[in-house]
Amino acid sequence: MDTVESIRSWVSTHKLTSIGAIWASAIGASMAYTGSRTALKPSLRLIHARMHAQALTLAVLSGAAAYHYYDKSCRKQEEAASA
Repeated sequence: MDTVESIRSWVSTHKLTSIGAIWASAIGASMAYTGSRTALKPSLRLIHARMHAQALTLAVLSGAAAYHYYDKSCRKQEEAASA
């Protein structure tokens, strides 16, 4: 099993953990970025980081839904072809 397939399998099994990890990473990256670029108060930086993380999480959830739909339709086609 190659690396991409093993990652895909792990993400498929641990969907919520993956989304939570992406959200936490986005919070940290946004905090680091805004901390180095602007002179905002920490409370405002946290609000901006949360907004960026929420936008990224929505994009990831949309991608996960699209992948789930694609995977489900491919499985139906394979079952129809083998029957």
